Amino acid sequence: MKRPLITGTLAGATLLGLAVFAPGGAATPAATAKTAATTATATKPVAPAKAQRRDGPDFTGTVEVNGCSGAVVRTPASRDDDQALVMTNGHCYEGARPVPGEVLVDQPSHRLFNVLGASGDTAVQLHASKALYVTLTGTDLALYQVGTTYRELKQDHKVTALTVSDRRPARGADIRVVSASWKKSFTCKIDQLAYRVLETGNVTEDVLRYTPACDTGSGTSGSPVLSGGQVVGINNTSNHDGGQCTLDNPCEMARNGKITTHKGIGYATQTYWLTTCVVPGNKLDLDRPGCLLPRPDPRR
Repeated sequence: MKRPLITGTLAGATLLGLAVFAPGGAATPAATAKTAATTATATKPVAPAKAQRRDGPDFTGTVEVNGCSGAVVRTPASRDDDQALVMTNGHCYEGARPVPGEVLVDQPSHRLFNVLGASGDTAVQLHASKALYVTLTGTDLALYQVGTTYRELKQDHKVTALTVSDRRPARGADIRVVSASWKKSFTCKIDQLAYRVLETGNVTEDVLRYTPACDTGSGTSGSPVLSGGQVVGINNTSNHDGGQCTLDNPCEMARNGKITTHKGIGYATQTYWLTTCVVPGNKLDLDRPGCLLPRPDPRR
C-alpha cells in the first residue's frame, strides 16, 4: 500500500497461517503459500509537481484527504440527486485500520475532503456523513458518503464525479493515475493482472500491475486509475526496494503458489467489484446476487 504523505504503518502480521478471501466470500485457511499482505505504500516518493497549466492534467473530481488521494465517484446505478460517494484506499481510513479478514460498514465519519477542479485548485470541501465500507481484505477500499448530491456538485461547484467502470480492464490497456495530493498525473499501461498481491498481513486479488512508466510514490495512495475516461482501479502500492511481501515491498503470488517480486513496480486494486454491489439510492447491498465485495464476518 502506498503510504500517505502523513504516513502511518500497517499493523505487522505474520505471513504464515493467514486466510485468503475470495471476492464476496468467507475466509478459507491459506493452504499453500497463500501468505498474506494487502497493500500499503510503496516506491520512491515523487517530487510534487508545479501548478498545472490549462493544458495540463484534468483533476476534476479528484480528492485530497490527509496525505492520501481519492475521487468523487458514481456507478452506473447512481442518479444525479443521490448523495455523492468518495472513494480512497482502505489503508487511508481515519479510524483503526481493519485487520486481515475484517470489513467495516456504516461507520460514523466527519472526514473532510478537498475536492479539486480541473486545474488542481480546491473547488469545494465536503464532509463525510459516514464511511459506507472499509476493508483491506481482497481489495483496499474505503467508500464514504457525503451530504451533497452530484447535481449540487455540478451546478454549484462545476465538479463532475468520475464514473466507475462496470467492466474488468484488459491487459495492455492505457491508464492514467491521477494524484490529487501531488497534483500529478502518471500515464502507462496495465502490464498484467496479478492473481494475488501480498504485503505484510493482507492480500489483494486480481490486481492491476503497471508498466514502469507509472512510477508512483508515497502520497499517491487512493488515486483513481482511469482508462477510457472511467475509473478501473485505485492506486495503492508498489515495491520500493525489491523486498518480498513486506511493508512497501509487495510481492505477487501466482495460482500455483509461486512468489515473485518486481522492484519499482506499482499496483492498483480493481473497482468494478463496487458496481456489482451498489443499488439505486447509492446504497451498498453486500447480499445482492453477484456482489463481489467481501462481506463482514458474522463471527466478529
